[in-house]
Amino acid sequence: MTAARHDHRSLGRELQLFGTDPLIGAGLPYWLPDGATVRHALEEYIRGVERRAGYRHVCSPALGKRELYELSGHWDHYADDMFPPLERRAGNGAGDADAADGADGAAGNGTGEVLVLRPSLCPHHAVIYRSRAHSYRELPLRMAELGTMYRAERSGVLGGLTRVRAIQLNDAHIFCTLDQVAAETRAALELIRDAYRALGIEAARYRLSLPAPGGDRLPGPDAWRQATALLTEALEDAGLPYEAAEGEAAFYGPKIDVQIADAAGREATLSTVQVDLHQPERFDLRYTGADGGAHRPVMVHRAVLGSVERAVAQLIEVHGGAFPAWLAPVQLAVLPVSEAERPAGEAFVRRCVAAGLRADLAPPEHGSLGARVREARRVPYQVVLGSREAAAGRIAVRLRDGRRLDPLPESDVVARIGALVERHSTALW
Repeated sequence: MTAARHDHRSLGRELQLFGTDPLIGAGLPYWLPDGATVRHALEEYIRGVERRAGYRHVCSPALGKRELYELSGHWDHYADDMFPPLERRAGNGAGDADAADGADGAAGNGTGEVLVLRPSLCPHHAVIYRSRAHSYRELPLRMAELGTMYRAERSGVLGGLTRVRAIQLNDAHIFCTLDQVAAETRAALELIRDAYRALGIEAARYRLSLPAPGGDRLPGPDAWRQATALLTEALEDAGLPYEAAEGEAAFYGPKIDVQIADAAGREATLSTVQVDLHQPERFDLRYTGADGGAHRPVMVHRAVLGSVERAVAQLIEVHGGAFPAWLAPVQLAVLPVSEAERPAGEAFVRRCVAAGLRADLAPPEHGSLGARVREARRVPYQVVLGSREAAAGRIAVRLRDGRRLDPLPESDVVARIGALVERHSTALW
């Protein structure tokens, strides 16, 4: 694939996908309707992919007690990248919901609590896992979430959608036995490759991220060697070329990073697969084995799309705003030649919308037909309705790449486009 490269910051504003405002804050972009449509299509796609792959979705809060992150190890190893704690001083009033529920006993007795905006979703998922007993028959247990996390990025490194402070993460954690890790890692890599194919993007390279020589390793060097061997096995079994990079591992284990490149050639990590033997130990996670005894699961961290913000930035830059049809904010632009064809155009838009497609009418008052065609140049399908087409119930479709199709029955056009969108195809026709 030859990718068109554009700066997503300027193009995102030109296409009215997202914006920023000093009153909201640096690194906190807001999504305009067309950008939110792309984002929602991306989220719906990955949820469907995960459901079909055997994942169950959960929802967890973006806040947690400081003790949660002390237990996970994030507080000791990641505090510089976290926002300052939020200390809530409890009063003696009787109106506190937590006190009424008996949730933690903090309110009403003057003890207070310290809350933290989470820098990662994995501690919450570990707590969800340990909320009930598990058997080896349930494993692998695949838990997924599209959740918000927060990073206290320095203002000097923030930019567009690639470095932000509030991140919507396509995250998942697989709790499995040691002998299931390699297969689960290979399956995660296959999901990543399939997703990139649907998105029309490519990996710049695969990186095996290892600890710095002599660095602090939790839970210990033997566990790190074991985790590294499992990831290496998965990469080699998948036939993927990779480069080892020391000093790029997470504090709790090695990882596979799938690197992408932006318009300026700068690399960033989009997708990851990580093997974690540390947090299952810290949270005392267990499952009952076939022998009836308690065993420790392995925690495989996996992000297919990674940050939704960074994924959309890459899509803007690779496609120049001309997204694959299934992601496009508007999939069909309906252009009646004159006011006489407007009723037929409106009826066709309604038919498309009823079929689940995103269609807009570009009426004559928006300019000449040529001007409207140019305005809709990034829309995958342009439907031009003249008097003959309106009378015959057949429509002429112009594809974004310049091709013009012979007039077809309306039902055929809707069915064909709908099928391409449902398959998440990058093909136009």
